[in-house]
Order: sequence, then C-alpha cells, then structure tokens
Amino acid sequence: MNSISETDDLTTIILNVIKEKDPQSVKQLVQMLKEHLDLSEQDIINYVLRLESEGVIRIRNQTLQPLSLTTYLKTSAAIWYWLTIFAESITAILIFAISDSVYPWIYARNFFGLVFVLFLPGYAFAKALFPIRISSETSSDGLESVKRIALSIAMSIALVSILGLILYYSPPSLNLDSVVLSLLALTLVFATVAVFREYNQRKTK
Repeated sequence: MNSISETDDLTTIILNVIKEKDPQSVKQLVQMLKEHLDLSEQDIINYVLRLESEGVIRIRNQTLQPLSLTTYLKTSAAIWYWLTIFAESITAILIFAISDSVYPWIYARNFFGLVFVLFLPGYAFAKALFPIRISSETSSDGLESVKRIALSIAMSIALVSILGLILYYSPPSLNLDSVVLSLLALTLVFATVAVFREYNQRKTK
C-alpha cells in the first residue's frame, strides 16, 4: 500500500509542476522536479516516460527524452524489445532442447512455438513500420491493442510464408533448424530497427 501511495504522490507532484510551471525543455522540467523530489535525474526521466506510455501525460517538443539510445533501452518504454528477445530465446531453447516425447514440457514448447511463428515476426515488423502508436480520439487503447495484435498475426503469416518459399528454393533447404534460425534473425532485425526508430521518433517528438 505504501508503494502505491508513493506512486500516486509522485504522479501528483509531476502533474502539478507541469500544470503550474509549464516547462519547455527536458532540462527545465527535470530541474523543477528535482526541487520537489529526492530522485536522480534519470529516475525522473524514466518515471515521466512511464506516465507518457500510460497516457497520463503527452510529451511534445522534446520536453523529455533519454540522453542516449543506451539509456533509452534501460527505460520501461523499451521493455517490449527485451520481452521480444526473451521470448525468442526461450522458444529457441525449448525447440532445440525438448523432444516431442517430453511431457509436460512439450506443451510449453508448442505454446511458445505458436507465438514465435504466428506473432513475434509480425509484431516486430509492425513496430518497425509504426514505432509509436498514434492515439485517436475515436479509438480506445483496447481497440488499438486488438488492431495491433491482428496486424501482427496477419504480417507473421505473410512473413513466414515468404520465408518458407525462400528457404525451399535456397541451399539451406526447408527444415526445422533453418526455419527457427531464420525467424530468430528476422525478428531480431525487425525489433532492433523498431526500437531504434522508436527512440529517434521520441527524441524528435
């Protein structure tokens, strides 16, 4: 309960500072908040970015940005990138380490395999095309999430089909190893491009 109360108090302080003092730059906002909060500059940046991702505030004109791509990757805004890599790694381990006769691990292998094939490639590709979700007055967050999931599945099916054709007519041939490794590389490339574009768009927003 104390942590929840502290979070609410911190949010209230930040909102009051933005409303009353109208900061025009990241440096100005951080300096104002440091007068009220016993936090480091980076902790303040991370928290305000979280408020933006939750839709509590809207950042404009470079009001607040992490100092570098490395710093950005450490914030909650880039957690999707690390979750994607984690899911890829777990899937690869399960596919190569678990055989079809090992129960109940086979169910985990099948579940992660479906996510790996039918969701992750399209999700990373969609993020690379549209790094930052554009909010609409006529669309709720739930509807936007459903749209992104549907788009990710559709793109995954298309990408996997194209990849399968390429592997079928290429020297590595079409087998489990080539498919898994190709999807790993493809998803990692798309996700890396996506997080880089997302960082650049937030930096110039």
